[in-house]
Amino acid sequence: MSKIRVSRTAATASIEKKKSKEWPVVVYFWAIGLALMSYVVARVVLDGSPHPYHWGTGIAGGLLGIGIGWIWYRWRGDFF
Repeated sequence: MSKIRVSRTAATASIEKKKSKEWPVVVYFWAIGLALMSYVVARVVLDGSPHPYHWGTGIAGGLLGIGIGWIWYRWRGDFF
């Protein structure tokens, strides 16, 4: 009998590969939270300006939130 040990099977490797494509929850929380907060602040501050400025600020806040969320994930890990 052979005493060869297999550390990972092909099925386990494919499951781990699929898992790594998902974004962590912390990235979603930061993106949505910062997008909403930046939209609300822009709505108050830029009240006399046209409406697309508020949406643009919200989108910029969401993109910034994605970056901050990934930094948070690398530094502190995920929430759950």
